Amino acid sequence: MLGFLWQIWYNALEVIVMETKDAIRAFRTKKGLSQDELAEKVFVTRQAVSRWETGETVPSTDTLKELSRVLDVSMNALLGSPRTLICQCCGMPLEEDSLMSREPDGAINEEYCKWCYAEGKFVYQDLETLVDFLTGHMAGETMPPEQVRAYLENQLPKLRHWQKIKK
Repeated sequence: MLGFLWQIWYNALEVIVMETKDAIRAFRTKKGLSQDELAEKVFVTRQAVSRWETGETVPSTDTLKELSRVLDVSMNALLGSPRTLICQCCGMPLEEDSLMSREPDGAINEEYCKWCYAEGKFVYQDLETLVDFLTGHMAGETMPPEQVRAYLENQLPKLRHWQKIKK
């Protein structure tokens, strides 16, 4: 699909896949919160947090959204990174939460990277501007600008952002 873009942007990171129960516990403790404190912030009981962390139950979708906000991590991270996310504007792999964009209220947006979508607005208003920018940064000895441009013009329109704009 976007193999070339993956190769360009791939950063050899140590990928740690955890179960949801382990992810919640790890992010909670990293934030320095007790089970009681987390429960209060997401409007559940301490017992509910305990059940999530033992794997007895999993949070609802709405609660996962709240956990994402409180713990400042993506829902994908809370679920143990079960899927690979890519920016639906430029195709860059979103391997770390720090690469993901944010909504004006600070919530993580798993659809776009922070360079394509910032403060609730898209940085690139048209595909041509994005292709020009990426071509300038991706072209090199192994891929001349014309080849990069042709690839991007073929692949980027397949991403959700550009599909929506077409309609």
